[in-house]
Amino acid sequence: MVSSEQRRKQLAREKYERYLQRKEAARRRARVRNTAIAIGVVLVLAAGGAYAATGGLNGDEKKDEAADKPSEAPTSKAPDPCDEPAKGKPSDKQWKKEPAMTVDKSADYTMKLETSCGDIPVEMDADKAPHTVNSFNFLAGEKYFDHSPCHRMTALPQPKPLYVLQCGSPKGSPAGGPGYELDDENLKGAEYPAGTVAMANSGPDTGGSQFFLVYKDSALPPNYTPFGKVTDSGMKVLEKIAGAGVAAPQGDGPPNATVVIDKATIRKS
Repeated sequence: MVSSEQRRKQLAREKYERYLQRKEAARRRARVRNTAIAIGVVLVLAAGGAYAATGGLNGDEKKDEAADKPSEAPTSKAPDPCDEPAKGKPSDKQWKKEPAMTVDKSADYTMKLETSCGDIPVEMDADKAPHTVNSFNFLAGEKYFDHSPCHRMTALPQPKPLYVLQCGSPKGSPAGGPGYELDDENLKGAEYPAGTVAMANSGPDTGGSQFFLVYKDSALPPNYTPFGKVTDSGMKVLEKIAGAGVAAPQGDGPPNATVVIDKATIRKS
């Protein structure tokens, strides 16, 4: 006889499999849509499969590696620790190519993410990731990140720990992006300890605007451009967000906290 606990796990596994199928569908739809834009052809989409993404998603591939292995991470019942987001609409701007280089690789740049959960300052590395920092400097100046949600959080302890909060898609779409892609940078020997800020992507040289904040040491292959580090005060905000948990029993989905970037600014010093 199947015990109630075995039945519960079976139902959870079946639910998770359906979730992965929806993810794959979203990924395929995004890929077809991007191809249609590139060749100027309108396509009728009929896809099946997953919460991940392409084009702008940038970054779901890394989480899919762990997401394909179900976790026992529980969904937190903690209350939403964040305030109501500032009023405003997310950006719908698009560009055809990467912005011209304007950053000074020898200068210090700090990105300040003013979120509904508190400020998250990020010390950026323009020397090792100049194109990435230059792109963020441009997008922040265009108010591209303002009023955008952090749409995905991952809390997977096994088999390889993965603890990240993903942001940078203006309307919270896993396929959102600025219209251009960036080459990978700073990958040699890259590691992802707590505080790392890195580019999400859907494969080599496909970075766009989506990025992830590592709130706890994570084991990832060196495939995601690290371009900054969250300061101590920012880590406290990240830990507060992480403490509210993930709105998915498998540990990969929208955060329970209502995390919205009200405003993003970058300062040179």
